[in-house]
Amino acid sequence: MFAKGQTVIQLFEKLAPKHYAVPDDRIGLQLGSLQKEIKKILVALDVTDEVVEEAIRTEADLIIAHHAIIFRPLKNLQTDTPAGRLYEKLIKHDIAVYIAHTNLDVAEGGINDLMAEALGLTDLTPLDEVHTDKLSKLVVFVPQTHHEQVLEALFNAGAGWIGDYSHCSFNIPGTGTFLPREGTSPFLGKQGKLERADEVRVETIVPASVQRAVIQAMLKAHPYEEVAYDLYAMDLKGRTFGLGRAGKLPQPVTLGELAEAAKQAYDVPAVRVVGDLGRTVRKAAVLGGSGGRYVRHAMFAGADVLVTGDIDYHTAHDALAAGMCLIDVGHNVEKIMKRAVADYMNRALAEKKYATSAAASEPSTEPFQFV
Repeated sequence: MFAKGQTVIQLFEKLAPKHYAVPDDRIGLQLGSLQKEIKKILVALDVTDEVVEEAIRTEADLIIAHHAIIFRPLKNLQTDTPAGRLYEKLIKHDIAVYIAHTNLDVAEGGINDLMAEALGLTDLTPLDEVHTDKLSKLVVFVPQTHHEQVLEALFNAGAGWIGDYSHCSFNIPGTGTFLPREGTSPFLGKQGKLERADEVRVETIVPASVQRAVIQAMLKAHPYEEVAYDLYAMDLKGRTFGLGRAGKLPQPVTLGELAEAAKQAYDVPAVRVVGDLGRTVRKAAVLGGSGGRYVRHAMFAGADVLVTGDIDYHTAHDALAAGMCLIDVGHNVEKIMKRAVADYMNRALAEKKYATSAAASEPSTEPFQFV
C-alpha cells in the first residue's frame, strides 16, 4: 500500500515541523497536489531543470526540497520563461513540490545538526533561538489496574521530559467516584450506582509539540469510556530550538586543519578561510546556507570559528578585525540534507508498512565551477 500525500507530509513534519520556521519563510506545498498516492519521493536541495528531469525519469510523485521554487507571489505564469517552463513540466507530469527551509535548519537531526555531526562537534547549543516548546502539566486519573499501561503510553508519545531526564512523573494513589448514567458502558461499576474505584493520579510534563500525540496515546491506553484529565499551562521553559549550532571539537586543531577537515566532511572542492591558518581552534559554530549575519552570534557562543557559506567581503573584514575565524564552505553544503532526509523518510514509511520509497537526488545543484 502506498501512502497518501498528506500522510507523507505528516511523517516528514515529525522531523521538521512548520512552526520551527522563521516568520515569512516560504515553506510547505508550493506546487501540485497532495491528494493522491505517493509511490516515489525525490529529496533535493534545489529544484532545477536537471532535478525535475530526474523526477520524471524515476517516476517520482513528490519532490521534497530545501530551497523554494516560488519566492514571492506570482503575477503571471508564462511558460516561455525558465521558471514558467519548470512549473509547466512539473504540472504536466503531476509532480508536487514541498519545501522545508528554515524548519529543516532548526530541526533536531536537520541540516545544522548534520553539519555539526560531520565535524564531530559535541555539547551543542543553537546560535539563534527561534522556537521554545511551551510546556503543560497533564494530570490524569487512572485505575490501578491500568496505571503502568497508561504511563508507558504517555512516555512513548513524548511526555515526561524535564531537561535531559525522561520518564518523569508523579503518582498518587486515591479513590475516585463516579455514577454511570443511562446509555453508558462503564469499565467499572453499573448504571445508576455510585462507584468508588482505586485510582492513581498521574502528573507529567507535556511539550506543546507532542501534546496532541500524547493525548491520543493516553485516551487509547486508558480503559475508561470517559477519561478525566486536565492540562495546566506552565511558566517553566521547555526545549529551545534555533538556527546554527555551536559545539566543542573532538580535539584542538589548527584553523588550516579544520578547513581541510571541512572539505572532506562536506564533500566540497574548496573553502575560503578568514584568520591565521596556524591558530588553534577548540570550539566551532556551524550554520548552513548564508551565515554572514551570525558572526556575532558565534562569537557570543564562545566559538573560535564559524563554518558557513556566502561570506561577503565586508563581513570577512569585520570578523578579521574582531579576531573571529571564518570558513566559507559555500551555500551548496546544505546538500548534506538529501541523503539524511531520504533515509529518515524510508525508515518512517517502512515503520508504517507503506510501500512508498524516497531517494536522494543525484544531480549537483552547485552553480559555481572551481578553477
